[in-house]
Amino acid sequence: MTALLTVERINSGYGDIPVLTDVSLTVDRGEIVAVVGANGAGKTTLLRTIAGLLPCRGGAVSFDGREIKNLSAHDVVVRGLVMVPEGGRLFPFMTVLENLELGAFNASARPALQRSLNDVFALFPILAERRRQLAGSLSGGERQMCAIARAIMAQPKLLMLDEPSLGLSPLMVERVFDLVPVLVREKDLTVLIVEQNVGDVLSMAARGYVIERGQVTRSGSGQALLTDPEVQRAYLGI
Repeated sequence: MTALLTVERINSGYGDIPVLTDVSLTVDRGEIVAVVGANGAGKTTLLRTIAGLLPCRGGAVSFDGREIKNLSAHDVVVRGLVMVPEGGRLFPFMTVLENLELGAFNASARPALQRSLNDVFALFPILAERRRQLAGSLSGGERQMCAIARAIMAQPKLLMLDEPSLGLSPLMVERVFDLVPVLVREKDLTVLIVEQNVGDVLSMAARGYVIERGQVTRSGSGQALLTDPEVQRAYLGI
C-alpha cells in the first residue's frame, strides 16, 4: 500500500507548553488508522497540527506526496485532508442544508456541490429529512452525522475524526462505527480516527498507535494492540 499521510518526528503544543514530542505515524491509502490514549495524551493536538490548526515546531508532515507542514488550515482542506473536530462544531442557527453547503466552500469542491449533496443524503437519509431544520435542534447522533457529512462535502481524500462517539448513546455509537467502513468502501476514503472507545476502534482499524504523554509508545495492527497486555490493562480494564 502507498502512504497517503506521513508524519515524521513532529513537535507541537500550545504557546510555550509542549504537547507532542517526536511523534511519527503513517496512514496508507484506503486504511482506517486509530490513535488511542488517555485524556490529555496529545491525540487532539496531533490532529489539529496535521490539519494546520496548530503550528508544527519540527519534523515533517507530507500528504499525497507533498509537504503540508504549516500550511494554512484552508490550504490543507483544499488538498483533500479534512478534519471533523470533537463535537462536530456545527453552526447551530443555520439549517442542516446550509451547514452542508458550507462544507463545499473550497474551489475544488464547489462545482460538485449538488452531486455531493445527493451523495450525503443517500448516505444519511435522516439529514435529507431534516435539511430545513436548524442544526442546533438535532439530536447528538444527528449532529455527528451532519458534521461527518459536511466534511464529505469537501471531497476529502483523508478524513480525520476526533472522538466521533463522544456524548452519544450506545446505539448511536454503534451506528457511527458502522458508518466508517462504509465511507472507506463507498467514498474511496482513508480515515485517521482518534477515539475513546478503544476496544471498538481497534477492532475496526487496520492499524493503531498509542499516545502517552505526547509520544507514541506502541503501534501495530488493531488486533495486535487489542491483545497487548499493557493496552488491555490501561484502556480495556482487563
